[in-house]
Amino acid sequence: MSKDKGYDSSSIQVLEGLEPVRKRPGMYIGSTGIDGLHHMIKEVADNGIDEAIAGHASTVSVTILEDGGVRVEDDGRGIPVEKHKKTGVSTLETVLTVLHAGGKFDGGGYKVSSGLHGVGVSVVNALSEKLVAEVHRDGFEYRQEYSKGAPKTPIKKIGPSDKTGTIITFWPDTSIMATEPFEYEWVLDYLRHQAYLTKGVHTRVEDQRINKVFSFYFEGGIKSYVKHLNLGKDAIDEVFYIEKDVEDCQVEVALQYTDTYVESVKAFANNVFNPEGGSHMTGFRTALTRVVNDYGRKNGLLKEKDENLSGEDTREGLTAVILVKLPDPQFEGQTKNKLGNPEMRGYVETVMAEWFGYYLEENPGAAKKIIGKALLAARARKAARAARENIIRKGVLDGASMPGKLADCSNKDPKKSEIYIVEGDSAGGSAKSGRDSKSQAILPLRGKVLNVERARLDKMLANNEIVALIKALGVGIEDSFDISGLRYDRVIIMTDADVDGSHISTLLLTFLFRFMRPVLDGGHVYLAKPPLFELVKSGKAENVMIYNEEDLDIILEQEIDRRKKEGLKINKEDERFRQAGFTEIKRYKGLGEMNAEQLFDTTMDPANRVLVQVRAEDAEKADSIFNKLMGSEVEPRKNFIMSRAKFVKDLDI
Repeated sequence: MSKDKGYDSSSIQVLEGLEPVRKRPGMYIGSTGIDGLHHMIKEVADNGIDEAIAGHASTVSVTILEDGGVRVEDDGRGIPVEKHKKTGVSTLETVLTVLHAGGKFDGGGYKVSSGLHGVGVSVVNALSEKLVAEVHRDGFEYRQEYSKGAPKTPIKKIGPSDKTGTIITFWPDTSIMATEPFEYEWVLDYLRHQAYLTKGVHTRVEDQRINKVFSFYFEGGIKSYVKHLNLGKDAIDEVFYIEKDVEDCQVEVALQYTDTYVESVKAFANNVFNPEGGSHMTGFRTALTRVVNDYGRKNGLLKEKDENLSGEDTREGLTAVILVKLPDPQFEGQTKNKLGNPEMRGYVETVMAEWFGYYLEENPGAAKKIIGKALLAARARKAARAARENIIRKGVLDGASMPGKLADCSNKDPKKSEIYIVEGDSAGGSAKSGRDSKSQAILPLRGKVLNVERARLDKMLANNEIVALIKALGVGIEDSFDISGLRYDRVIIMTDADVDGSHISTLLLTFLFRFMRPVLDGGHVYLAKPPLFELVKSGKAENVMIYNEEDLDIILEQEIDRRKKEGLKINKEDERFRQAGFTEIKRYKGLGEMNAEQLFDTTMDPANRVLVQVRAEDAEKADSIFNKLMGSEVEPRKNFIMSRAKFVKDLDI
């Protein structure tokens, strides 16, 4: 592990003060909720990752403490502790108390870093009730304690040390930040990704609350990442991987084709995920399309009469990770969603074109499969275009021509409208009769909709239920998709509370995730929860609707307590006793069992209903789950179901 003597107080540049952070924390950390809490961990840990990227650290670990704090440790060079020339206090204190103080602005500290804006650890300090900094450097250990951004003690030399690195332990200020506990799974996923993106680094997470420890190390870096993303998918070739230096930048690409119809290309700059891509993504796509077409023409796999394959054709079933490292990344916006550096397009395009071209030449079997898949995609695209043009010509997708089965609402303001997608004609009839026709639209679907995980667009557009759904929502599909056309603020999936109902919900969610993702990401999708039980009371008392098994147990236990207090005989084994106080416990299995009034009162009335909002907060995990549940591979689905079967309390087969 190299040690850089040039990293000292002169490497730290000061831009402005820290005072605004506690007044407007959202401006610096995104939110004060659970996302902001986790962002605090990321801001500190990213500094350790930057040390690893620069070649000065090999391990970054995060420990969630029992008392609500978090300790982040790396074995890098350690933050400098000598007096800073500009601030007159130690460099450690400068870094922790001055906004935009860091070794990432003048190039002296880091050639490449993810924490470009440099707000990191100072913001975490400002938003912490307590923060303890420990530095191992130059043969000694140093320590300083802070509270709400201000030093509580001077920096102390604790004693000799034979290691190097920085340890930051912080406790969020609950007067500003959420009191929710840190999530082990979030930290686990974050450190897994950092291990994939920083080849050869060890990352470790420990949660002392639940006695869990997990470590990651991937010698293959993003090559291992692509294999991870393709778990459960049938790959048609090996992983292609290339890493090259261009000028003062580095380009890494790993890709692999699978038998799926979904493209999954992730772009990163200095380990920062760029969901909207950017110049590096453009260079990658341009090179891929050109190389595949050139190889196909040269080797007779594309005939003279054939059109060139489009970019979409060459990327069907492709999983790829693009990672670039550059000294001065220009991101669009504070969120770093898109990389703007124009030179990176040329760098990535050059590397990708040359080395992927070599790969195809040296692996003719894989090249033939890749081009064969792209040709199938091209034919399907033409068939889908013809199908789309045909149904458009017939007015099938025309918003003015709604599906005949749709019972629309009278309100034309999407913000005040919602649509229930209902399983079956019977429940659909009850929903239509009992609904609030001013704001609630009903679309009954017959049977199970098409599994779009195994179907291309041409097959989808031949499915009546899918077409009815596309029409009713009004957003179009694929290249004609436009979220501004959404006709309802809430899209509510209402199915029976049984296995078939869950399957239908999953089929619909698969369609929305794969083809109408902005609808889901916008928070418009909900699952309706119909009651599982009705406790029928004697006399004129109102019946009680129960939505899960746990609530039923609670109510019955309360009845036991009541009988105890009254000195009544208790026999828990007697089923008549379990129903004491109620003339009947009805178990609902289907929406069709309820009449229109019951269905509205229990499942559709905004005053009483239970809705569960559906979001894909972790797109990668959601992609993996949909692939396992709805993909063509049986074994991953079997393992997924078996591993979770023990959590099912009342299985209805």
